[in-house]
Amino acid sequence: MAAIKILPEVLSNKIAAGEVVERPASVVKELVENAIDAQSTAITVDIKNGGRSLIQVSDDGAGMSRDDALLCLERYATSKLQDEESLFAISTLGFRGEALPSIASVSRVTLTTRLHEADEATEITVSGGTIKNVKTAGAPPGTLIEVADLFFNTPARRKFLKSANTEMGHITDIVDAVAMCRHDIHFKLTHNNKSLRNLVRTAAPFDRAAALLGREVRPYLHPVEYADDRISISGWISSPAITRSTSQKIHLFVNGRAIKDRGLQYALFEGYRGRLVKGSFPVAALFLAIPYDRVDVNVHPTKNEVRFADQRQVYEALKTAVSNTWAGETRPPWEHGPETDGPETDRAETDSTGVPADRLSGEAARNQGVPAEVAERMAEYPRMRDVMLPKADEVKPSVNEALFSQPITGEPPPALDSDPSPAETVETASPAGGKGFFSGLSVVGQFQQTYIVCESPEGVVFIDQHAAHERIVFETLKRRQRDGRPASQGLLVPETVELGHTAAAALSPLLPEFLQFGLEMEDFGQNTFAVKAVPAVVADADITPMIREMGEKLSESGFAPDTDTLLDTFLIIMACHGAIRANRRLSEQEMRTLLVQLDACENPWHCPHGRPTSVNWGMRTIEKAFKRIV
Repeated sequence: MAAIKILPEVLSNKIAAGEVVERPASVVKELVENAIDAQSTAITVDIKNGGRSLIQVSDDGAGMSRDDALLCLERYATSKLQDEESLFAISTLGFRGEALPSIASVSRVTLTTRLHEADEATEITVSGGTIKNVKTAGAPPGTLIEVADLFFNTPARRKFLKSANTEMGHITDIVDAVAMCRHDIHFKLTHNNKSLRNLVRTAAPFDRAAALLGREVRPYLHPVEYADDRISISGWISSPAITRSTSQKIHLFVNGRAIKDRGLQYALFEGYRGRLVKGSFPVAALFLAIPYDRVDVNVHPTKNEVRFADQRQVYEALKTAVSNTWAGETRPPWEHGPETDGPETDRAETDSTGVPADRLSGEAARNQGVPAEVAERMAEYPRMRDVMLPKADEVKPSVNEALFSQPITGEPPPALDSDPSPAETVETASPAGGKGFFSGLSVVGQFQQTYIVCESPEGVVFIDQHAAHERIVFETLKRRQRDGRPASQGLLVPETVELGHTAAAALSPLLPEFLQFGLEMEDFGQNTFAVKAVPAVVADADITPMIREMGEKLSESGFAPDTDTLLDTFLIIMACHGAIRANRRLSEQEMRTLLVQLDACENPWHCPHGRPTSVNWGMRTIEKAFKRIV
């Protein structure tokens, strides 16, 4: 084994550069953050060849003296830390003293800087970490840093760089992220002398955020405001109808620093619980202000990650801030589409999830005349109904009467004070008497025994009967649990359910909590549970798969959510298993009853999983399809 020795400074700088300088975007991030810390009001970033040839960042900040300019190129030299205490209360973006020497060790750097009160500037040239020249120069106040030939002396790193367009995409993302939380600074970005960003200073933070999140998203951004004794949160989040397939449009900031934190993202999704389909990501720009001594930004050399002293409190605050935003949401989600063409009664060509009509051109839309969104959801249900289900005339009338003689849930809608009789339900659900959106619709019929077709003054509304009833059952269960009066139905013979070891171990501690909504279970030993009673609203559901799914969901969770979140998850599972299914014929009375109960829900627009309960096919869409309008 070779003897231990001290590494040469040039080599140690290159190793440090491997942590700090991952790609050209890393250089831009470090230099722009230094410019912000220098109290700049205008920052210009000029890029050549995706950053391979040149990265130039100039600002009108404080500038540096000759001595400070020389010191800033030494490792661990910084003006932002004074003592050990300040290390644990960082208020600046840069502080480690590694950025400039690390960048200079793997490129050719020219630093030109001038104090506002100075008559001349200082220019320093560095190549591969070695200072080549120091001289006076003429330059405006502020600092200009040119980084040329990045990784010229580390060809192994240079060959891993992507195309110029790919690297430029990362640089643009960095500039956008930094600019989003500093609306008081004018940012310019050019690539090969072509302007990509020219973000002028603005007094309104929303204008900067909306400009970067996208013009089409701007009308559908909702403000978020929250504050307690430890944290304040502000920003904007998109309507649940406006989503992306990745998390790239989720921007999180802590004390002005753009960060990536899975826990905060999870809290954001929890705030959208029941409103987002799995795999969809909202658009968001959220700014968290936390006391500097309660957050550790010295976790990673790139400073993209942070650690909170009160992690649970921060996550809960963000979850609450987002969920509170939707507390007063009353408009149907299809009024939040990404395009509008005038008044609400003259909406643009979009469906309920905001998908433009030109995407409704699949075989289902052409051949069957229905929206692609509806056709896609139909595909989720079994196509073997003719084999698996009896024909309507084969079902005994007595069975039908037993199933449908009461409202669908078997108990009152979540927001009604008393159990309505079937006759009262029909009367309340009539278009003339209904006060809510859904109860005011005219029922046309049932499509494919899966969707309820209704007429509204603005067009046709398709209602997914499973998703709608799932929402009704979920809120009924939740209300019963909240009121402490679970409606439970005992089983004549307890049903035993065997789980895997991990699922059983995770489920066992929560057995007392299940009693809150009428589910009585006891540990039967050997990873087996005996189910003795179930909530009345899901009494007809198949118990074994429901309990098994509960255990699996709990055991596979990558986080440790609070009890309320876990119980919500289990309520969702029970609601899914207890709701009416697709391919089930409903009478007109049952359809009307479902609409009344849907109106009584706190969130009638989404099932607990986040899927929409209804889709609107507006008159404008219909008339354009028939070429009645252009």
